[in-house]
Amino acid sequence: YLYHNYLTGQLPQSLGKLTRLKELNLSGNSFEGSIPLDWGNLKSLKQLDLSNNQILGPIPSTLGKLTNLKQLDLSFNQITGAIPYEIGNMKNLVALDLSKNRLNGLIHSSISYLSRLRYLYLDSNFLEGPLPQVVENLKDLRCLNLSNNQLIGPIPSQIGDCSILQELSLSNNRIIGSIPFEVLVCPFHILDLSHNFIEGEIPHQFGIMVTISILDLSHNKLRGMIPKSLRPKEKVNLSYNFLEGPIPHYLSGFPPDSFRGNKHLCGKIPSFSRCASTPSNKVIISRIVIPIVGFLALLSMGFLLYFRCRVENHTFKSNVTKNGDLFSILNFDGRIAFQDIINATEDFDNRYWIGTGGYGSVYRAHLPCGKIVAVKKLNHREAEIITFEKSFKNEAKLLSEIRHKNIIKLHGFCLHNHCMFLIYEYMARGSLFCVLENDIEAVELDWIKRVKIIKDTSCALSYLHHDCHPPMVHRDISSNNILLNSNHDACVSDFGTARFLDPDSSNQTMLVGTYGYIAPELAYTMVVNEKCDVYSFGVLALQTLMGKHPGGLLVSLSTSYSKNIMLSDILDPRLSLPSDQRVAKDIAFVATIAFACLRLNPKFRPTMKCVSQEFLSRKRLVTNRLQAISLLQLKEHDMYLDDKGKIQAQDSGEDGEIHAISST
Repeated sequence: YLYHNYLTGQLPQSLGKLTRLKELNLSGNSFEGSIPLDWGNLKSLKQLDLSNNQILGPIPSTLGKLTNLKQLDLSFNQITGAIPYEIGNMKNLVALDLSKNRLNGLIHSSISYLSRLRYLYLDSNFLEGPLPQVVENLKDLRCLNLSNNQLIGPIPSQIGDCSILQELSLSNNRIIGSIPFEVLVCPFHILDLSHNFIEGEIPHQFGIMVTISILDLSHNKLRGMIPKSLRPKEKVNLSYNFLEGPIPHYLSGFPPDSFRGNKHLCGKIPSFSRCASTPSNKVIISRIVIPIVGFLALLSMGFLLYFRCRVENHTFKSNVTKNGDLFSILNFDGRIAFQDIINATEDFDNRYWIGTGGYGSVYRAHLPCGKIVAVKKLNHREAEIITFEKSFKNEAKLLSEIRHKNIIKLHGFCLHNHCMFLIYEYMARGSLFCVLENDIEAVELDWIKRVKIIKDTSCALSYLHHDCHPPMVHRDISSNNILLNSNHDACVSDFGTARFLDPDSSNQTMLVGTYGYIAPELAYTMVVNEKCDVYSFGVLALQTLMGKHPGGLLVSLSTSYSKNIMLSDILDPRLSLPSDQRVAKDIAFVATIAFACLRLNPKFRPTMKCVSQEFLSRKRLVTNRLQAISLLQLKEHDMYLDDKGKIQAQDSGEDGEIHAISST
């Protein structure tokens, strides 16, 4: 068991020789690279947990040889490709978790061979095709989560054959058709079919589901009346459908949000009209009362929006004026902006989804004025978690107070309890991580562009650390949080965990950030300062030069082996070494800066102001050939801060290959 440490590098191929090993848990580290093929030799293995790392590449088919395996957890990685057919050979598998990866393709029928499977989590991938009918053979299945994929078609009635299935989540797919009553014989505790295209009526057979605690059918196309037999115990969400008629009395204890977006529902719930007792009363209500209620509702909404804008203008101070921009912070028109966003995304339809942040889902919205924006929406489940809601509001507040060309621009926000979203400038190329992962885009990202991205990031961090009062630390600098526009200009994003530093406080903090980028001292001091961001910047700079996370390299640097590694050996092999001497100098300069930022003692790391000034000064290391510079030379290069706060670097003494950096 080596879980939840700071282990880095490639997954050791040599572990494949431990043929008697029964349990292997490397979760919660920063391992990278692909799963070794030789691990298929671990035939005694019963548990394999590699979750929460940075593992890339496909799932090797050789894992199908692990026929004694009972638990396989590869969740929260960057695994790509299809689910291998050979996974069906793991006949003893009880729990399979491949969630939160980048898997694509179909869900193989071979999964039906896993007759002992109880827990199947494939959510948050890019799986496509019809919903699998193979689950009918999984008689012991208790939890099935296929949410947040691109699955299409109707719900298979064969799910009803899983007679002890307690949790089913198919949300955020492209499911069509009606809810088959056959599935309602399952003893569900949780049933989530939200954010799909399900039609028809809610089956009255829901009345036989006496165990149901949480039911979410929101954001579909359901019609008709709510069955009186529908009685979830803890939570119900039927919002944004086409339901009509009275809300059953025993559901009146749930919040109004549970039924919002159904224009023709009525009942004894705030914001809903009372139901008529006779047909004649319905006519009277429809002709007289509803217009009055509507007028009063609009009037109330007007007062609410006016008051809210007053409050937000007081809370989120900004010097920005409208000047024709629909989403200016100071003059933000909550009503108009809200409707434009809803229309542009068709109420946050999956077709407009472009990714996820540290929290919330991000959508692309093309507004009537021609402007394209990115909208980060906090979903209902996240909104119920206090830390997510706090981060969301924190990001809105901080981004309203800062302005820099290399920090993502916040155009507007909606912080209503029922719908929370932030409106950003749209960055067409997405995150630096995704660009580096795509071979075509990575080649387009040449050395000049990569150096500029690092420079842009250093300028943003210098602004946060030295030009904001009090100073601000980001706390989650990673390649996922560096966004690129169409010209490859970089912007720092995702300020949910950022905070101002208090000079009168100890600045102690919880451990936040992305594995592989967190400064090592945070693990034992729990005190945050600017040097924590400096360390993360060093990791990011190396990753940009290498084309991948430098986890394994950071380990090698602590050994004498680093003197045998040349700078040219670690550069992204998808790009040719630069022929232009000026570009070669820039690369050597960035590498030197990166190693200085990665020093274990934070006192010896440069400040971001010094780093940014060095980029602007355009004074570089002088080198004849990149192939002649070793990492040990760069690592031991005597870079420090002089009395004037500027970076100085002395000759390494290696035959003149590396000379001084000096801004004085």
